[in-house]
Amino acid sequence: MRTRCFLLIALLLGAGGGCSLKNPPDAADIRRDSLSNAHVPAAWTAQGATSGLVRADWIDTFGDPALNSLVEEAIAYNANLRVAAARVAQAAALVKVAGGELYPAASFLARPGGKLGGDGSGLKGWLVSASWEIDLWGRVRYGARAAEDQYASAQADADYARQSIAALVVKAWFGAIEAQMQYAIANDMVRHADALRDLAGHRLRIGKGSQIEVTSAQAAVQSYRDTARQLRLAREQSLRALELLLGRYPAAEVAVPASLGPLPPVLPTGVPADLLERRPDIVAAQRRISAAFDLARQADAARLPRVTLSAGLLSVSSELFLLADRDNPSWSVGAGILLPLFRGGALKAQAEYRTAEQDQALAGYGQVALQAFGEVENALAAESALRERETILARAVSDNAKLFDLQQVRYRIGSGDLVAVTQQELAYASSRSGLVRVQSEERMQLANLYLALGGGIDAASNGVDTGGASTADAR
Repeated sequence: MRTRCFLLIALLLGAGGGCSLKNPPDAADIRRDSLSNAHVPAAWTAQGATSGLVRADWIDTFGDPALNSLVEEAIAYNANLRVAAARVAQAAALVKVAGGELYPAASFLARPGGKLGGDGSGLKGWLVSASWEIDLWGRVRYGARAAEDQYASAQADADYARQSIAALVVKAWFGAIEAQMQYAIANDMVRHADALRDLAGHRLRIGKGSQIEVTSAQAAVQSYRDTARQLRLAREQSLRALELLLGRYPAAEVAVPASLGPLPPVLPTGVPADLLERRPDIVAAQRRISAAFDLARQADAARLPRVTLSAGLLSVSSELFLLADRDNPSWSVGAGILLPLFRGGALKAQAEYRTAEQDQALAGYGQVALQAFGEVENALAAESALRERETILARAVSDNAKLFDLQQVRYRIGSGDLVAVTQQELAYASSRSGLVRVQSEERMQLANLYLALGGGIDAASNGVDTGGASTADAR
């Protein structure tokens, strides 16, 4: 009778879920503790910010279907993303493992008779047993909730990994185009140098030049050819880097256009406060804080008594002797309590470890958030400066082209020397190269900006599944 009463009380406690769980720190508490010295402004401080909600279709604004296709390919085949997907699958499995501890565990044991028994006793039979820990202090529930938070964190990390790979593909694409354009500029300079060498030789033949000019022109040709060869290698390396992002063999076979295409306008950048709720790596850091909180509470609960219910159904017989005064089959129910008395301080140390882990997660959140703010501000400032530099360098290219033509004309008619022509040729090549570098960097900084803003990538145009299975789906 007493056993039944005890079981009834334990069942009622188990049905009620034991003590209620404490809630982890909310977003406001986390920001107050981890960003205590950082006043988040109402708007971005760098030039170039625009109002409005952050959009996810930024890759489409480049108007390049080939680029969209490469991003889709990288999302499907990039090796790093496969690792991230495996981590999400592992976290989902751990949710099931931790959740399974909330339910009773049952097992079946059978023993054959005769020679198969192994010990000659002739005993044979079977046993069905079940046990269930009444989670009075929330130890199991804290563990299950921590697993759910870790799963959500892994999902957010995977989302950010997808966004990062998309941005890397965009930057590698424009880097490859730039390398091809720089190689083309070098080849143009080789042609100009060949023409000047021929002109120097002609002047020597008609008595208006010197051997020094001819030799100097020949040396300039070789110098430009060496530069062109280096840029050809840089082009091949940039193509291989792009292919590795796509999961392809690095054969430098990707076809890229001869120009960068039009520069899209800056899309809306939102406000700094929204970044904390939108950017996946910040969301992942916040979920890690929740997981660490639950694991710390689980470690505290592990120092308290555990109550377990058990039940069994047994059938046993023997071929050699009779089992007297025994119901067959028989059943039993019971309850037990486990109270940790002495573990050498291990349980206390485990609780202290989990508490320190929570502090580490909180500090990590502040680090990630501040880095994110810095990335956005720096990208905005760099993008604004690059647009101004493009205007300046475009004028410089135009002026240097005119001066180069004038110096060549003067040299042909004998009113100038080869040194002035060569110097102007170098200035013209340098300004052209600088303009291409800035134009490429503008597009790369846009990719950096949208990655820093954490707006995602457009699922419709890029074939990317930006969503993930819910925590409930993983159970």
